[in-house]
Amino acid sequence: MKYLLLVYHNENRFNEMPEGTRKDMLAESIQLCHQLDGKGQYIHASPLQPEATGTVVQVREGNATVTDGPFMETKEQLAGYFLVDAKDREEAIRIAERAPGARIGTVEVRPAGEISGLPGE
Repeated sequence: MKYLLLVYHNENRFNEMPEGTRKDMLAESIQLCHQLDGKGQYIHASPLQPEATGTVVQVREGNATVTDGPFMETKEQLAGYFLVDAKDREEAIRIAERAPGARIGTVEVRPAGEISGLPGE
């Protein structure tokens, strides 16, 4: 089953960390992806650009509203994700525990829904 591991952390605190620490965390995330790939569990992963670079699109009654970030006053922002293949929720949680972002923020583990008819299936 596919699981989306959503990594949240405080962007300001992360940016205040020494550059070497941030680079080490990225290298650790890349290493985790390679380990998962070796087990056939890696599907995709990526850090996200800062929240301020995002855009929210809403359509209500046929009218689109486009809002540039930042969006909410929150302590943590969505920072990146891992899309993995795990046999069950417990295995997905064990993978999330290995994500460096779990040490400085939160990793939300969500099962991905399965629908037919998508491209590439």
